[in-house]
Amino acid sequence: MKELIGTGVALITPFKEDFSVDVEGLKKVVNFNIENGIDYLVVLGTTAETATLSKEEKQLVIDTVILANKKRVPLVLGIGGNNTQEVINEMQNTNVSDFTAILSVSPYYNKPTQEGIYQHFSAIAKAAPLPIILYNVPGRTASNVLPETVFRLANDFDKIIAIKEAAGDIVQAMRLIAGCPKDFLVISGDDMITLPMVLAGGAGVISVIGEGFPKEFSKMVKLGLDKKAEEAYKIHYKIAPAIDYIFAEGNPAGIKAVFKKLGICGDTVRLPLVGVSNNLRKMIDSFVENF
Repeated sequence: MKELIGTGVALITPFKEDFSVDVEGLKKVVNFNIENGIDYLVVLGTTAETATLSKEEKQLVIDTVILANKKRVPLVLGIGGNNTQEVINEMQNTNVSDFTAILSVSPYYNKPTQEGIYQHFSAIAKAAPLPIILYNVPGRTASNVLPETVFRLANDFDKIIAIKEAAGDIVQAMRLIAGCPKDFLVISGDDMITLPMVLAGGAGVISVIGEGFPKEFSKMVKLGLDKKAEEAYKIHYKIAPAIDYIFAEGNPAGIKAVFKKLGICGDTVRLPLVGVSNNLRKMIDSFVENF
């Protein structure tokens, strides 16, 4: 899966002020990222506010991204949830012919045991039409997929090819990199520790900040993959304040404020999310202006 090494971005879903999907805005976001060096795009992840999209809107987003992409970069599709059978049904009833892999989050809210997490992904792997990227994000799911569980899944199922690791724990990330099969990809899901993870042997990132600053962030990851740490860290420290800003009041309100300042699309989010405060907006606007 060499095409998933480097910088992927978790695409937002732009909305118009009436909360409908902004198709033209989404096309602009896709083009902006591809033209500025992003390696692949992730469709319908958490950042896309997928939880608030109807089935029809999800399909509209998929169709729009495929059309705008024009097969220029690989696409990854988010299909996950806390009802195992429903995840399987959705995978089997979605046309995935334009996608390279499926990103599937560990079950949230239910808080399964490690054995439950293993069995969940085991069932998905057996039914999946595409390779699977596991997604561990304890801050959202309330459970951590431990390295030992990942090792079991990686060794037991050829379909499970990678993990998006977003526990924010560099020690756990290093344990994954050290213990997973050689061709298994450990992908950062945490923008702030992306570079340390890459330098430790990680395969890259699925990023939020990267879609707002694609040229610089993807360059940083490339330098990291080439083990050019000093050059890469210069970019990291330049972007780092923006990472804090965009997550300060929740994702994707922060990154949408960046896109608004860039003039690419609006910053409307759907309830229960709300837009950034005036104070944070000023900080984001100032950072973008002076970057």
